[in-house]
Amino acid sequence: MIRSELLQKLAQENPELRAQEIEQVVDIFFEEIAQRLAEGGRVELRGFGAFSTREREARTGRNPRTGESVDVPAKRVPYFKPGKEMRNALNEE
Repeated sequence: MIRSELLQKLAQENPELRAQEIEQVVDIFFEEIAQRLAEGGRVELRGFGAFSTREREARTGRNPRTGESVDVPAKRVPYFKPGKEMRNALNEE
């Protein structure tokens, strides 16, 4: 699902809201998650999962075109851990 599909689905399920209001809610939702992760925090959505960050150490990589060694700096990357309900829904038989 892409962002526009999400907005359409929310509009169908909430006909009392204008498209602009729905878009504003979605923007705020994703901005708050991103801001909390940037601050080093964690976002937990019960029944869905938890967003956090993980540290990646500096390493030496390779340029795939030239094969030349490249230093890759340490960085934080986003991480998502699905909740129990999500894992169960994905693995129903």
